[in-house]
Amino acid sequence: MAEPDNGGMDERPPDQPPTLPDPPDQPEPSLVSGWPPPPATPPPTGPSAEPPRPGRIVAAVLAALLLVGAGAGLGWGLTRDQGSSPAQSGSSNGQPATSLDVQAIADRLEPAVVDVNTEIQGSFGQIGRGAGTGMLVSSSGEVLTNNHVIQGATKIEVSITGRSGTYEATVVGADPTNDVALLQVQGVSGLPTVTLADSSNLVLGQHVVAIGNALGQGGSPSVTEGTISALERSITVGGGLAGARPLTGLIQMDAPIQPGDSGGPLVDSSAQVVGMITAASRSDFGQSSSSIGFAIPSNDALAIVQQIRTGNESSTIIIGPVGFLGVGVQDLNPDTVARLGLNVTSGALVLTVRPGTPAESAGITQDSVITAIDGERVSSADALGTAIHRHDPGEQIEVTWVDGSGTHTATVRLITGPAV
Repeated sequence: MAEPDNGGMDERPPDQPPTLPDPPDQPEPSLVSGWPPPPATPPPTGPSAEPPRPGRIVAAVLAALLLVGAGAGLGWGLTRDQGSSPAQSGSSNGQPATSLDVQAIADRLEPAVVDVNTEIQGSFGQIGRGAGTGMLVSSSGEVLTNNHVIQGATKIEVSITGRSGTYEATVVGADPTNDVALLQVQGVSGLPTVTLADSSNLVLGQHVVAIGNALGQGGSPSVTEGTISALERSITVGGGLAGARPLTGLIQMDAPIQPGDSGGPLVDSSAQVVGMITAASRSDFGQSSSSIGFAIPSNDALAIVQQIRTGNESSTIIIGPVGFLGVGVQDLNPDTVARLGLNVTSGALVLTVRPGTPAESAGITQDSVITAIDGERVSSADALGTAIHRHDPGEQIEVTWVDGSGTHTATVRLITGPAV
């Protein structure tokens, strides 16, 4: 998982164990991000589950969970099948499902479900790769996905069913707060699209199908079946450099979810999209696939898409490329203040400075604390991100920071950076 962007940061931590505020005895939610993790994330460890089987996975219940070390999303799960054996189906309670033709739904949706593959450049030039899922929402190549799927990406490519090769994609706009992004695939036309349903009509116990690029393996999407177990859920994800992130109004379902499924469709019996897969719960680090998943309702995602299409930025919506300062930051805490001996009580602590960026040119160094942008106080890493994202590449800003030699202010010209 890539944590939400903070002020043009290029470094983001591996997934941290998030918290679920209510009820407290539930497993913890985690963003179901692309796979594999960025280079800073330790590789998975522990035994793998079982060898790949031919045929598309269409399952409602996992017979066993696989162990894995900490990593992006939930870690490894059942591998996606690569062959063409008949699909299997079931229900969330293990009984035969009769209410959904899962295979027919998957066949209808597959042409409009795309794989989203990203590259992320670290501070020292290393390249990480991630993968997630997206949905075609226009025949000209607009793709709806999660912001965390493309966050921090320096390159985004999309694979489309029935078309060879990959296509470059750019970010039209994003809402990091609500974890929604709209991409534009370049050089395509006449594409099939998903149909978005009215998510306000969802009811508890309704059967749904989850489709995604599980484990980022590409090919035919993986498919799982389950039921809606709760509506209007509020969860907290993250907990890394950017701090915990709340997501509200979510659909909770018991269809098994894996890393790479983020941005994929949650579909009703009419093969219409009722939500976008976003997060899943896990009870421990060893859990791979989760049977408690969360999706952004289609109505909420569509409202954000429509606002992005208008081109009007807001306090949460960012249009096009954003300015890049070139620092990796985290919130400042009293222990760090005491350790560094700085005369400052709040701000964004600089962990890394990427070479060749405006931050380096200005003289900002590791263990500095950025305290203001254009004279406005910066109280946290998130506040720095908000201040930077108000500006486009090429615009000048005034940065104030504190280090061991005192307080400094410099005017810098922002450059084009990674996706937010």
